[in-house]
Amino acid sequence: MRFISSENNDLIKKVKSLKLKKYRELRKEFFVEGARIVKEALMSSAEIKEIIISEKASENEDIAETICMAIKLGCDIYTVSETVFKSISETTNPQGILATIKMADYDLEEMIIAKSIDVCKCDKYFVILDEIKDPGNMGTIIRTADAAGFNGVIVSKGCVDVYNPKVLRSTMGSIFHIPINLSQDLSYALKEIKTQNIRVYAAHTKGNLYYYEADMTQSTAIVIGNEAFGISDKTMESADELISIPITGRAESLNASVAAGILMYEPLRQKKLCK
Repeated sequence: MRFISSENNDLIKKVKSLKLKKYRELRKEFFVEGARIVKEALMSSAEIKEIIISEKASENEDIAETICMAIKLGCDIYTVSETVFKSISETTNPQGILATIKMADYDLEEMIIAKSIDVCKCDKYFVILDEIKDPGNMGTIIRTADAAGFNGVIVSKGCVDVYNPKVLRSTMGSIFHIPINLSQDLSYALKEIKTQNIRVYAAHTKGNLYYYEADMTQSTAIVIGNEAFGISDKTMESADELISIPITGRAESLNASVAAGILMYEPLRQKKLCK
């Protein structure tokens, strides 16, 4: 392990720059922090560039185990002083371990024709995010899509950055488990999805159907819209059907990630009933 004691070190400068979206996009890299998510990255196919640990980090059993795994995989590992680590950390009480990782580039066409998994079997399931702005919502939706066995997440250009540190923490490692396509043109993405006979349901308070009335036993894409304004008119026009979640109390609407969770687990429920 190489030791770094100065904040002026080029690697430390790079990590600090990755806190900003423009530099993440420029370098096509991001970083994750904490023993659990670094371990998830090591166990996945993620391309890890460097692992940085603080001097006292190895005293933690979980981190020591993660470091051993990284050594076996031949990762580049750097040890830094506690002061230097705090300067690059995004958390108030850092655990003392982070990893810089190359962004994965998932092609839309390849993603939608890829072999299905788990809940999907021969069918395919996607969640499409139309200008989701809250990092917590974004991360939770990605995590839920992973848990529900979805084939991928499609993110519109107007969404919060998937590699925002708050989003990454909210995914709890699912960022490494499920393909994510960063769409530059959501209308094109919806068109391509429909060419594969994948039915598109868009969540809307004025939906024509309640979500449990929609047939999700076959390939399905679920669109979740912006927290304040819902799905865009253009996206609404591209949907096969607008669906809603019944609200019997006084709340006007549900949180975006809660609504997404309800809708993404509906295919599992319907498929179980069909058995």
